[in-house]
Amino acid sequence: MIYHSFMKKNFLRHALLVSLIIFFYFLFLTKDQIHSQSQERYATCDLCGYCQPNPPPDNWLNCKNCLYPNASDNPDSKDTLRINPTTNLPPTPVPGRQYTLLGCIGNTGLFREQSGVAGVVQFILNVIFSLVGGVSFLYLLYGVFVLMTSAANPERVNYGKRVISGSIIGLIFTLLSLFIFNLISQNFLGLPRG
Repeated sequence: MIYHSFMKKNFLRHALLVSLIIFFYFLFLTKDQIHSQSQERYATCDLCGYCQPNPPPDNWLNCKNCLYPNASDNPDSKDTLRINPTTNLPPTPVPGRQYTLLGCIGNTGLFREQSGVAGVVQFILNVIFSLVGGVSFLYLLYGVFVLMTSAANPERVNYGKRVISGSIIGLIFTLLSLFIFNLISQNFLGLPRG
């Protein structure tokens, strides 16, 4: 009989102890869940250089309009810093856009059909290669003109030949470098065709 009463007391103590542990576990678990749902979280800095509690940089509004066009113009709203509770990530910028010292680059204006910085690089290199090729062709025409107007003067003939050979070498070098650049950029780096 004493054994049964001892076992009942131990059983009741263990049951009470387990019940209290489960009760406090769920009490603190639900408290943490409620606390985490009601408290908004913010990233340290956005991609425009706005870091709390410092004031935003001078170009923050232009950068915000480029990267976060749907965010509020007021930096105190912290729209560019607010972490999404479902994805646990800060706001993502518009894909393909980059804000630089030149302004907003990618998916706007001249670079609308190409994506981001790669499109800008491709455009700039196309302009450079076109200019170098054009100058080389004009230099070739100048060499031909010098050769034709040399009137059998040996110095002018040699100068015209040097100009023509230099312009042909420059034109071959430009075309070869353009070919190598396009081969590397499209096959290995995945830049868009320009």
